[in-house]
Amino acid sequence: MGPSIYCSAVSPPDPVTIVGATGALGFGLALRLGREGVPIVIGSRDAGRGREAAARAAARVPGGTFTGMDNADAARAAQAVVLSVPFRSQSETLTNLKDALAAGQLLVDATVPLAAAVSGKATRMLGVWQGSAAQQAEEMVPEGVRVVSALHTVSAALLSDLDHGLDEDVLVCGDRRADKREVAALIQRIPGLRCVDCGKLEMARITESLTPLIISMNVRYKTRAGIKITGLPGELWPAPSSS
Repeated sequence: MGPSIYCSAVSPPDPVTIVGATGALGFGLALRLGREGVPIVIGSRDAGRGREAAARAAARVPGGTFTGMDNADAARAAQAVVLSVPFRSQSETLTNLKDALAAGQLLVDATVPLAAAVSGKATRMLGVWQGSAAQQAEEMVPEGVRVVSALHTVSAALLSDLDHGLDEDVLVCGDRRADKREVAALIQRIPGLRCVDCGKLEMARITESLTPLIISMNVRYKTRAGIKITGLPGELWPAPSSS
């Protein structure tokens, strides 16, 4: 049984847009969420590539619902948008989405400023003036768009391997507890993933930096390591107090 979390899961899940789901992490996330009954909208700079990715996902998960669009139409199609693009594309993508994103939407930023984005090493980080890729995203989105940072330590290859049972934690950062709870409710639909509240969005500079650390360990041990936090209470996302 997966971790318990406060959410209203009685009604069918709302659609979720994944911008960058033509890439490895986004595509794996689309497969996993689609298999759990979440309607997925795949965004790409080219609508044709988005439709192709949706067709590939539907072939892998016949019972899922996948739709491909260009990034702007995809961003308008769901209240929750996952941004899963290379760091070199983050700024351009968000600039192009300024007229598509709207106040009240939830943007889950999974970007990591790896040096590989500028032909450097994947085990090194780039400096980001705002402090982290997530903080850069928050600065760029329209006012009122809620930004939460997550999914930096989950292996894209393991997400795409639907025969592999997941058992790891997802580190979540954001300035509002309710936003993080909403993201956790979504991610924890995937069996084996547990979300951990890591504090304010400014903490993303630390969680993002764990990606090159894991890459380094994976190269050294020839594995696909994840993160598991020990010593936490059984209930990580209690229902908000009604008083």
